[in-house]
Amino acid sequence: MSSQIRAPKGVPEYVPPQSGRFLTVREALSTPARKAGYGYIELPVFEDTALFERGVGESTDVVSKEMYTFTDRGDRSISLRPEGTAGVMRSVLENGMHRGGLPVKLWYAGPFFRAERPQHGRYRQLQQVGVEAIGSDDPALDAEVVALADQAFRDVGLRDYTLHLNSLGCAQCRPGYSARLREFLAGCDLDEATLIRAQVNPLRVLDDKRPEVQDQVASAPLPVDDLCAECAHHYDETRRYLTDLGVSWQESPRLVRGLDYYTRTAFEFTHDGLGAQSGIGGGGRYDGLMSALGGPELSGIGFGLGVDRTLLAAEAEGLELADGAQVRCFCIPLGDDARHVTVGLLGRLRAAGVGADMAFDSRGLKGAMKAADRSGARFALIIGEEEIAARAVMVRDLLEGTQEPVPLDEVVDRMMGSAR
Repeated sequence: MSSQIRAPKGVPEYVPPQSGRFLTVREALSTPARKAGYGYIELPVFEDTALFERGVGESTDVVSKEMYTFTDRGDRSISLRPEGTAGVMRSVLENGMHRGGLPVKLWYAGPFFRAERPQHGRYRQLQQVGVEAIGSDDPALDAEVVALADQAFRDVGLRDYTLHLNSLGCAQCRPGYSARLREFLAGCDLDEATLIRAQVNPLRVLDDKRPEVQDQVASAPLPVDDLCAECAHHYDETRRYLTDLGVSWQESPRLVRGLDYYTRTAFEFTHDGLGAQSGIGGGGRYDGLMSALGGPELSGIGFGLGVDRTLLAAEAEGLELADGAQVRCFCIPLGDDARHVTVGLLGRLRAAGVGADMAFDSRGLKGAMKAADRSGARFALIIGEEEIAARAVMVRDLLEGTQEPVPLDEVVDRMMGSAR
């Protein structure tokens, strides 16, 4: 007998009823962007490896250590997508979206892949909802994007989270800051790999979560101290607009994020109930990314919100999330003749847009009622010999505990009306 095949390590699976709550969270995270006029984009799950090397940065852990990369049958280097922004920018360029009205505002959702050490809240296949707004450097757009993420978490019902905010400077003021930071890091007792990373992109060292590194960089110079006048004004305006939008934040001058393309505004949401893996989403501005991918000098800002971690955060807060059940009516036939009537009713209910299911395998009333309870339906529609004779359906309200006969030809309209 062959051994049982199991899911890959580090890949979460969602099965009912947890999968219903997962869908509820994903829907809530994407709703603010849709209401704000962001169009949906469906991205490839894998891309040319060079896209992420150029777009995300070869010095990042994501590219250097965590990508799933393979050679396809055409001898091309392909990688499963570790994040969404580079793919969106590639698609915007390839499809000429940047030649129309700006900013281009898009949202997406789906799985992303990173070969990390699996632990609670840190997965090799992670689910995200993302937003990108491309083609404007208006600080009001920065504030809009941050506020959309904040509203998304509020729509889920979260309260115990913190928004961290920082500015990383631009191509004009970043070089001077980077030089000061490299000089500081050269005097630290760091391992060889970290010293090499400091030469390629010293901000990566500030993002190193190891306690021994964090202790040494505690007195390092900060990006916000070296902002040019334009970046300082942009950051001030972004915060003023966030105040206008009623969004609260915490200044986090050491926040640098984990990808090379970030400039100016950077932000991250953390949740107190998740332990070491406290991040539930974040993002920032990436003013040089499009040109790095061969396009024009167009700025952009976006975020990625973790569906998996948001679900864990909701559970940590004890939130009662709807399980996503779409069944409004559960039909119960009692006898062979009733099954034919019930199947016809089931089809009419679904055609009218009413979520409906039925009891299969000739179950008795007791077993069928248990199935109705498990389905999450509000109403049980019972059809037996007496109901067939009277051309009626016994409609039982599973919430109120009441029941009444309803003429068969009126049941669909009655159920449609109850859903309003």
